[in-house]
Amino acid sequence: MAISATASAGLGQTGGPAPGAASPARGSRLNVGTAFAGAVLGYLFGHWLGNAIVSGDLYEVAFNTSTNNVAIFLALLFGVVGWLAGIGALNYPIAKIMGKEAPAEIPEEGWARFLKFTLDHKVVGIQYVVGVLMFFFTGGLIAMAIRTELLNPTSHIFGPNIYIQLVSEHGSIMMMMATSIVVGPLGNFLVPLMIGSRRMAFPRVEALSFWVFISGLMVILTAFPLGGFQTGWTGYAPLQEQSSGGMDSYLMGFGVIGTGMILAGFNMAVSIITYRAPGMRWSRLPIFAWSMLGTAGLLTLATPVLFAGVYMGALDRTAQTALFVNAHGGSSFLWENLFWFFGHPEVYIMALPGFGIAAELLPVFTRKPLFAYRVGAAGMIGVGLLSFFVWQHHLFQSGINPDMRPMFMLTTELISIPTGFIYLVGMGTLWRAKIRLELPMLFVLALYFNFLFGGITGVYLSDVPINVQVHGSFFVMAHFHYTIMGGLVFAFFGGLYYWLPRMTGSMMNETLGRIHFWMMFIFFNLTFFPLFIVGLLGMPRRVFEYAPRLQTLNDISSISSYLLGFSFVVFTINLVWTQFISPKPAPPNPWNSKGLEWTMPTPLPFHNFSRIPVILSDPYRYGEPDALPVADFGEIAAATSSTHEGLAGAQPTSSGTEEV
Repeated sequence: MAISATASAGLGQTGGPAPGAASPARGSRLNVGTAFAGAVLGYLFGHWLGNAIVSGDLYEVAFNTSTNNVAIFLALLFGVVGWLAGIGALNYPIAKIMGKEAPAEIPEEGWARFLKFTLDHKVVGIQYVVGVLMFFFTGGLIAMAIRTELLNPTSHIFGPNIYIQLVSEHGSIMMMMATSIVVGPLGNFLVPLMIGSRRMAFPRVEALSFWVFISGLMVILTAFPLGGFQTGWTGYAPLQEQSSGGMDSYLMGFGVIGTGMILAGFNMAVSIITYRAPGMRWSRLPIFAWSMLGTAGLLTLATPVLFAGVYMGALDRTAQTALFVNAHGGSSFLWENLFWFFGHPEVYIMALPGFGIAAELLPVFTRKPLFAYRVGAAGMIGVGLLSFFVWQHHLFQSGINPDMRPMFMLTTELISIPTGFIYLVGMGTLWRAKIRLELPMLFVLALYFNFLFGGITGVYLSDVPINVQVHGSFFVMAHFHYTIMGGLVFAFFGGLYYWLPRMTGSMMNETLGRIHFWMMFIFFNLTFFPLFIVGLLGMPRRVFEYAPRLQTLNDISSISSYLLGFSFVVFTINLVWTQFISPKPAPPNPWNSKGLEWTMPTPLPFHNFSRIPVILSDPYRYGEPDALPVADFGEIAAATSSTHEGLAGAQPTSSGTEEV
């Protein structure tokens, strides 16, 4: 990647810390290789310790390869700790515990810095891009294996046990990846640039969240050699207690990723609230930053409930508690409530960033101000608040107190109101606009088309009478994919095509990009729209045999899924060719955007701004001849932020005070 780590001239040094900072240290030699070594050693130690605890003899099990739940949990736990130690994530806290000062972070050049624990938010953002794409493609390959099994209603490739393992693994990988698909890559890279900050509030927490994210997804993949899990991505009890060793990977993986989500959300919220440049009032905050703030709140408040749930499930499987076991005084309803209290806000953890990208790009390609900016921001906060009051619509068929159904039916329908506000902000911006059909804009328009189907079917599913008929069917699965993949994933690729020139300094190939878009758009709809029909005709999810009369629709869906998968091959070829093999330098501002992130030179300086800007306007004043520039980097900024010169680690808050 072409992004540079050189410091800006205004910091007094090139490639080094600002004056007054600690003396530079040698670059760390810890990288992905040492992280893998640490993970293997930690796994072996944890496995040995688990067997030792169960047997009560530390020596008898020295060469014992037997497996039990305690051994699996401790092996995975110490494997994660070893991974983090091997990448260098624990160096700083260990140094502090020992009473030593950690060495100062120094900028590094070359591709090797992307394989290390780094405090540069721009490098972390690109690390997230590679990480989420890697796991997105892994989950997609599993999805095509599922569709291959469904080509025929009676002839089978995998068998029922392997099939349900594939379904469970696909859902778990995709859901956990999707929670970070925008917050991780684009949020970490862009938010400091958009709000006029030199860094995120807690750079070490930011870097830690990425490496925790990667370790959690790898832990979930270990479910395959451990026998998989047969519960679907929801991990329902009491199936949880009855499942094989792969269930331990599920619980540990979700717990680890949940930890990373909490860290990422907290860091994002603190950064946006306290690290805005002078003049960056709430009414001038970019709409993408509003979506990140709403998402950060959900990550911080909802994910601890999931963490508590998986911790209780781990106790049931290792310490012989019965928190979720009905036969021994527990309650399987407890898991369902804990899981979905997190699980439905999670839907908006994925939806809000997609709408944030769309709303950020619309003014650029319509050349007009964002319609009803305040309504859009309020809608995002409203969705975040109401998302905590709808979770039990997932339990309409569970047998839990039916008297609660009307209230949750009402709250679920109410949440469509702020969601509708966000949607109408987009429609208002498009109204009578001179739309430039550039490549990123095509993905934005596709988002609004796809989400229309996902949103309308969601309103139907909130009503108990219809929910009773289609619950657990492919209708629900099609609705979910139209909402998340049709919305979030399309928005992510649109944002990637839009901001990659800012991130790497290189343009993507326009022709390959358009081939990718049209293949993705057409075959996404041909893959999932038929599933609405088979769902209404009674085909249940997670079952690999179905009525022969539904084979034609399933074959259309399966063949389209292969072509949908091929569209991502086209994207990968485009990405590798234009960013690594034959990069084409991007213009300074290829889209003529007013966004603050486009005002800096390419390559980006290490500390972003040599002088903290003073924000004068929001970035959406297109077509207004009297509009002020978005920011001032000259005399006003010098007078306002002169105290920041030479302080690479210092950062102004929204009130202009100094924080270290």
